[in-house]
Amino acid sequence: MTINDLAQACGWKLLAGEDGQENEVDGCYIGDLLSWVMGRAQSGNVWLTVMGNLNAIAVAALADVSGIVLCEDSALDPDAKKRAGMQGIPVYGCSPNLYQTAVSVYEQISGLAEQLADI
Repeated sequence: MTINDLAQACGWKLLAGEDGQENEVDGCYIGDLLSWVMGRAQSGNVWLTVMGNLNAIAVAALADVSGIVLCEDSALDPDAKKRAGMQGIPVYGCSPNLYQTAVSVYEQISGLAEQLADI
């Protein structure tokens, strides 16, 4: 599933990084402590956070996540928006909290897994 497909299914709004919308998603990681995320998020995860600053974009690039979702209507800093666009890191925004967003991601990813198992 691409992050764009996931975003459409979950109702997220694209804030930056249009070029990365075809990145594949295979799970999610939730966290706001950047050093923790950098060491634990997996390549292919969508990262759920409230951190919309330039350092978050750098961590997303280092961890090779599929993209970032800023939950709870968190703002994306102008410098971070520019950097996300330059690096092709899609950043989405949504209103639900981190837990609700993670449940939506799980439902979409597990639903896809169930559909594939039926084939």
